[in-house]
Amino acid sequence: MDKDFALYPGTFDPFTFGHQDVLKRALRLFDRVEVTVGVNLEKDTLFTTDERTALVRRCTDDLDGVQVVAHEGLIVDRAEEVGAAALVRGLRQVSDFDAEFRMAFANRKLAPELETVFFMTSEEYALISSSMVRDAHRWDGDVSKFVPPPVVDALKRKKTGEIE
Repeated sequence: MDKDFALYPGTFDPFTFGHQDVLKRALRLFDRVEVTVGVNLEKDTLFTTDERTALVRRCTDDLDGVQVVAHEGLIVDRAEEVGAAALVRGLRQVSDFDAEFRMAFANRKLAPELETVFFMTSEEYALISSSMVRDAHRWDGDVSKFVPPPVVDALKRKKTGEIE
């Protein structure tokens, strides 16, 4: 297990400034962070797994110590496979805590040596969620204040049909 290595799992549909903020905070504590893009066949996502993975890479290519990988299955299995010491999770509001709290305990039961580290996002990103971005996009709202430029571009291309 590498104490300087953490996984930051999520769907990232799409990757927001809040996600980016949490990632940058994690890089203050960990030398390497893998953004683990979750494959959940039961979730109806706007972007495919390949599209989400490519977008996160484009949004993080200026950050040292970041790698982006898609993963299907239990995140604790991925952590064990790559030797990560911790899972990074972001908290925006109190309402996030309930679900994250339960997930952290479940992961601890499955992998007692794996820690979960919570980062509070900056105030300016506390109300940003991927679902809010998808809703604003659906109604032609300006999402440039919520997501990095590569995501803005991809959302525009998705709207015009350039990306299925």
